[in-house]
Amino acid sequence: MADVVPGERAGQQHLAHVVFIAGAAAVGGFLFGYDSSNINGAVLGIQKHFEVGTAATGLTVSSALIGSAVGAWFGGLLSDRVGRIRTMQLAAVLFFISALGAMFPFGIWDLALWRVIGGAAIGVASVIGPSYIAEVAPPAYRGRLASLQQLAIVLGIGVSALVNWVIKSFAPALPDGSHDLNGHLGGLEAWQWMLGAAAIPAVIYFVLASIIPESPHYLLSIGKVDRARKVLAEVEGADEVETKLADISRGLRTERQSKVRDLLGGRFGLLPVVWIGIALAVFQQFVGINVIFYYSDTLWHSVGQNTDSLLISMVSPVINILGTFIAIAFIDRVGRKPLLLIGSVGMAIGLGVAAIAFGHARTVNGDLSLPGAWGPVALVFANVFVLSFALSWGVILWVLLGEMFPLRIRSAALAVGTAANWVANWLVTVSFPSMSDWNLSATYWIYAAFALLSIPFTLKFIRETKGTAIEDVS
Repeated sequence: MADVVPGERAGQQHLAHVVFIAGAAAVGGFLFGYDSSNINGAVLGIQKHFEVGTAATGLTVSSALIGSAVGAWFGGLLSDRVGRIRTMQLAAVLFFISALGAMFPFGIWDLALWRVIGGAAIGVASVIGPSYIAEVAPPAYRGRLASLQQLAIVLGIGVSALVNWVIKSFAPALPDGSHDLNGHLGGLEAWQWMLGAAAIPAVIYFVLASIIPESPHYLLSIGKVDRARKVLAEVEGADEVETKLADISRGLRTERQSKVRDLLGGRFGLLPVVWIGIALAVFQQFVGINVIFYYSDTLWHSVGQNTDSLLISMVSPVINILGTFIAIAFIDRVGRKPLLLIGSVGMAIGLGVAAIAFGHARTVNGDLSLPGAWGPVALVFANVFVLSFALSWGVILWVLLGEMFPLRIRSAALAVGTAANWVANWLVTVSFPSMSDWNLSATYWIYAAFALLSIPFTLKFIRETKGTAIEDVS
């Protein structure tokens, strides 16, 4: 076997180091996924405990998204003030406080308040993770490393579903074979443990954020050139450090003063690239993906899968994880734009067939039920949608938001795009319970329409950024 030459060994060490620090930063994405979806398994228990209907439930579930929009708006600006690492640590603390507060609520509105705080942490993490990874990742690996953020998000969703299922399996059994989410475990109801479990990964995030290096972009912005040089040498090697320092310094001269007013211009009030970023973020949510992750237990319960609804809900996160691995494997080979188009076609097919299946739902003893083969058909094609989303829009939105904007407006534009994503997420999440009560099939047809519209949008407006250094984006 041939020996590894010193240069190759050094390159492997640098790559291993940057994978570690990108992975550590992406733990915020894990909490993003975990904290935003652990409410899924707890919804039925919360409804029964507080004796609330679908409208109050929708507001409570979606309340986190209000905090997320606020956190996303201020996350980028905060990271420019106090640094990327301090911002990550703040997000971890907010995650921890939110988890404990949601575990011991006094009422439904108290629970909603704790979820707003957790949402603020999610919003901050959704901005800081892609931004930090884009700044430390070498261009040749940036797509795959930035994809770690989405991988962490879907892992968080999957682990949340698994933890919820385990907790539910220990809850007292009901006569129909299901488990009582309002049954007591260790003095608390099962759904309370589901919400409180998020405190554990919050502590891990804080510890990891405390041991990774500060972004060289931020270090240069505050005049710490030697520390920036050291970080760049660790992640990219010593050969190109001075060139890289000069490139970053050149970009910072325009980026440093990035404010929302810098985004103004063009025919419709904002620069065209900003509108493209906003539309990209909105399309990702208007296809209805988070309905699957926030309400899947309730959804499958409502169409007759009473005993195993939470177990069935675990299928989607697993498929989501597999799809994300596919995206990571191909994003720097195939490119961003082709994957978006493939995903849009798959999402439209999955949502359309699921809409047809839900159109056959019948009401039996006050509960919805899908007759015959329509239940399995709805489940299969809902997961075709999840797979198509995961290998495309789920990953690529966060990659593109981290690299599509010129440096002179990047931090402000990233904050606006991410906030738009959370507002769109809120609109879908708060409306779904009432829309599904009105007409579940029509609701899915609306999501399918947005999946179809995303195809011409991608063809016309999305520019390929594969292999482009963020300093060279114009």
